[in-house]
Amino acid sequence: MNMARIIGTVWATRKHPTLEGFSLQIIQPVNSDLSPVGLPIVGTDSIGSGQPDELIYYVTSGEAPIPFDKQCPTDVTIIGIVDRIVRK
Repeated sequence: MNMARIIGTVWATRKHPTLEGFSLQIIQPVNSDLSPVGLPIVGTDSIGSGQPDELIYYVTSGEAPIPFDKQCPTDVTIIGIVDRIVRK
C-alpha cells in the first residue's frame, strides 16, 4: 500500500465499460512525512473519495483490479481514506 493526496479528477467522455460508475482521480504520491514523491498518477477510485487534498492509500500493479468484481483495466486503485496518522 502507498499513500497519496488527491489533487484532481479526470473527466472522461468515454472509458472502458468495466470502469463505468467509477471516477478517476489524479493523485500525488507522498512519503511518511507527507512530502510529494515522484510525479502525479491517475487512480481508479473504488471507495468514493475525491475531496481535494484528501489523503488516501492505494495499491498498484496486480493488486489494482482486485477491489472490482470484474476484470478491470487499471494499474492504480484507491482503496482507503486516511483518517489520521499516529506517530510514536
